[in-house]
Amino acid sequence: MKAIVRYKYGAPDVLKLIETEKPKPKDNQVLVKVHAASVNSADWRNMRAVPFLVRMQSGLLRPKDPRLGADIAGRVEAVGRDVSLFKPGDNVFGEVSAGGYAEYVCAQEKNLALKPANISFEEAAATPMAAITALQGLRDKGKVQAGQRVLVNGASGGVGTYAVQVAKYYGAEVTGVCRTRNLEMARSIGADHVIDYTEEDFTKNDKKYDLIFDVAANRSVFAYKRVLAPNGKYVLAGFTSFLHMGHILLLGPRLAKADRQEIGMMETASSNNADLAIIGELLETRKIVPVIDKVYSLSETAQALRHFEEEHARGKIVIAVAQ
Repeated sequence: MKAIVRYKYGAPDVLKLIETEKPKPKDNQVLVKVHAASVNSADWRNMRAVPFLVRMQSGLLRPKDPRLGADIAGRVEAVGRDVSLFKPGDNVFGEVSAGGYAEYVCAQEKNLALKPANISFEEAAATPMAAITALQGLRDKGKVQAGQRVLVNGASGGVGTYAVQVAKYYGAEVTGVCRTRNLEMARSIGADHVIDYTEEDFTKNDKKYDLIFDVAANRSVFAYKRVLAPNGKYVLAGFTSFLHMGHILLLGPRLAKADRQEIGMMETASSNNADLAIIGELLETRKIVPVIDKVYSLSETAQALRHFEEEHARGKIVIAVAQ
């Protein structure tokens, strides 16, 4: 089979398309013929080894595992003997630990769900990590409720586009913060209000929000506190600088205490059958719709990662594997 690998850290040019053996599923695994995969910030960080702490897990001098790619959608080719949820021929989507940028990959049964029949493999592959992050951040950490005023900072990126739609699904009044060219897109996916961050600093107006879901991480903890309503919650989603994370984790709880607010960071999103099934139902009923910036072929994966890091992608970038 064909697969994308890298044997050292660096720019997208380190990615190579090679021929390698098709994997065999272990007892609790599913072998998937990959039809599509997508790009996440985690893929970029593992490629670049940014921050340096990535090397503590992935390999100090070079990657322990040369594979990349977490989000996949495809067809079940074979199953391990302990697998009960899926059978050969099923169309599925979900996450893998690595290896999604390949024609075949093995996935844990617990990290997959059946793909809705009415969405494409590309749409399904654009969903798992970003949508699960939005769902778990808003539902579990943010405790989002109907009628709340929710602000999504970074509303046009992969996680942000799903966060806008998940918040709307829960009945919130949503404000999306993004750049000028993405304002209409944010409205089209459900944002009730939009703020162009190139024209306005949302932390310097008089509006207050019950929940701030922050993907962009580009304001100080003091600025977020200023626009957070009493009893409100601020949720940092995803990695930012260590300095910014330190401010949120150490200063946030102290600043929030007086107004019974919560300022903190969500745990790393965890893929599971139940939440993927929820996302699948939302996809099937079109309550969430993937925003896809551009589709690349497997041989163009380096270009896809370069697009991701240089052009501030609108929504998700997808790799079409099976043609």
